[in-house]
Amino acid sequence: MSKEEQNKAIVDRWFTEFWGTNFNIAIVDEIAAPDMLSKYSVHFPRRGREPIKVFITEFRAAFPDLNFWRTADLIAEGDYVIGQWEGGGTHTGTAFVDFSVGRLPAATGRKMHFNGVSVLKLIDGQISEEIGYDDSLTVLTQLGLITPTQKIF
Repeated sequence: MSKEEQNKAIVDRWFTEFWGTNFNIAIVDEIAAPDMLSKYSVHFPRRGREPIKVFITEFRAAFPDLNFWRTADLIAEGDYVIGQWEGGGTHTGTAFVDFSVGRLPAATGRKMHFNGVSVLKLIDGQISEEIGYDDSLTVLTQLGLITPTQKIF
């Protein structure tokens, strides 16, 4: 199996076991590098396994039905894997303070559904970086954290 195929298999597990409905917190210690960087536009950046575990635990407590899934085949070149995804959840749980533009009180009932692309860098079989480019305007509007000032149509 090529390095690219091995890296895609690791990222596929990350999408399934970290972001998907088959959540398994142990995946962080297994395939995330000790100093992994996780950076998405709607959240504060995280570096390291423990901060990443705290983030996902709090995110899932706020959105108990959280689920993200791949929407296209993974693309790999060298140390990098790119994945296209969509997903979301309903805010029926705890308050959530990790959005960069505001916080949600507990159980607002608001739904988020959006998509994006993640670029993951792997070194020696571990994810060292996960940088996400997502539709943050959509999710922040859906959650009521920002309000559009003008209708386009």
